[in-house]
Amino acid sequence: MKEAYLYILTNKTNNLLYIGVSGNIKARLFQHRKHLVEGFTDKYNITKVVYIEKFDVMINAIEREKQLKGWTRQKKIELIKTFNPNFKDLYEDIMKN
Repeated sequence: MKEAYLYILTNKTNNLLYIGVSGNIKARLFQHRKHLVEGFTDKYNITKVVYIEKFDVMINAIEREKQLKGWTRQKKIELIKTFNPNFKDLYEDIMKN
């Protein structure tokens, strides 16, 4: 089975959040970073990767995405802070691995 990822992006001011899933995290994050994907992330310049989870199968990542999308903004912020307290952009770290 192919691995899958859930990720959370934000913008420079950390005031918008975007939750997505992908089977090819490097390619997907590159698309967001270079504005190759039209829509919400492109429109609001949401390119900063602040959270990521890895799953063994896509269905688990999708289930987690649905769970997080049902959460309040504050609960999402708290989750990000447990993993990345300073909202550091993780893009370069992810692309290196």
